[in-house]
Amino acid sequence: MNVKLMSEMMATGENPEVLFWVGCAGSFDQRVQRITKAFAEILNKVGVSFAILGPEEVCTGDPARRAGNEMVFQMMANMNIQVLNGYGIKKIVTTCPHCFNTLKNEYPELGGNYEVVHHATYLQELIDAGRIRIEEGGSMKGKKITFHDSCYLGRANNIYEAPRQVLQALDADLVEMKSCRTNGLCCGAGGAQVFKEDEPGQTRINIARTEEAIATGASVVAAACPFCMIMWEDGVKQKGVENQIELKDIAELIAERIKD
Repeated sequence: MNVKLMSEMMATGENPEVLFWVGCAGSFDQRVQRITKAFAEILNKVGVSFAILGPEEVCTGDPARRAGNEMVFQMMANMNIQVLNGYGIKKIVTTCPHCFNTLKNEYPELGGNYEVVHHATYLQELIDAGRIRIEEGGSMKGKKITFHDSCYLGRANNIYEAPRQVLQALDADLVEMKSCRTNGLCCGAGGAQVFKEDEPGQTRINIARTEEAIATGASVVAAACPFCMIMWEDGVKQKGVENQIELKDIAELIAERIKD
């Protein structure tokens, strides 16, 4: 896929435009790997010079801190900061709101100061700059699509418009779920919940969220978070609507329609 490691670029004296922070889900989860590949494909097509850390990238420590293990968080964060500062990294783009929030808002107190951009915002910037051009018509034209607000993208960092503007570039019919924007409903994975068993209750959060999506009549649910995607995949299967509702990250939708 022509993706260079940061170590390779430094060895040849190159300086990438951005560092693409892949994240744990983007590296190891088979479904989320498709999002990683789609975003890398977009960057290559529009000529963005980028690199990844590869084996030098470890978890940001977000799940450890959310689960209450501050020692492990700081250990992981310090490892990453040492690598990032060693390369003189200035700008980071990531497809994961959890990584985005941690790198942007929590690393500075440990000496990691970078410009951190989520891929929803970065895609919007590339579209606005004319670097991403979308094919007219196509499979998304006139389709009902709804967007799920990730907690760490929306309520934690107040990014609501960027992903919606990206979707509007596809000429789709954007419809909102009952719980959206500042009143968005968590997918059920945040705060390290994805790694533990359910607590007693009547309804799983991702099932309630799936029911809201079904109520909109949308045939496509767009997300911008790997953990949300994992929970949505489970939700549509539990409701038996996996053949009626298509789940896509905004990067996948753009990759399908971008002009060469």
